Amino acid sequence: MVILGVALLSGSLLIGTFIGNLLGDVLGVDANVGGVGIAMILLILSTNMLARHGRLKPETSSGISFWSAMYIPIVVAMAATQNVVGAVTAGPVALVAGLVAVIISFALVPVLARVKTPGVDEPVAVFAEEN
Repeated sequence: MVILGVALLSGSLLIGTFIGNLLGDVLGVDANVGGVGIAMILLILSTNMLARHGRLKPETSSGISFWSAMYIPIVVAMAATQNVVGAVTAGPVALVAGLVAVIISFALVPVLARVKTPGVDEPVAVFAEEN
């Protein structure tokens, strides 16, 4: 069902937000530090694990595909709730954390591009609506 994909995404977001808030507390920043990024990593890992075990049904994939089309507006809305000015003026921690995250992300793109899931030859396809 489409709702299972949305539930998987929602669970990843809740866990990522919780971890991001914990990171913010540890770093002394009154903000969610990397919660959306952590959520996306959790979503990728959980989807990959389900696909490896043959438990990722096309209906679940379509729920994830639906929200992937909404990804940019959601991230923009979530980022708008962050106190960026307060984080940057409080010290260089926010800038250093952002730069490190970007550098690591760029470095991992070629590594993740080579990862193959056994039994899955193609990426998750876009599912056509059945009439």
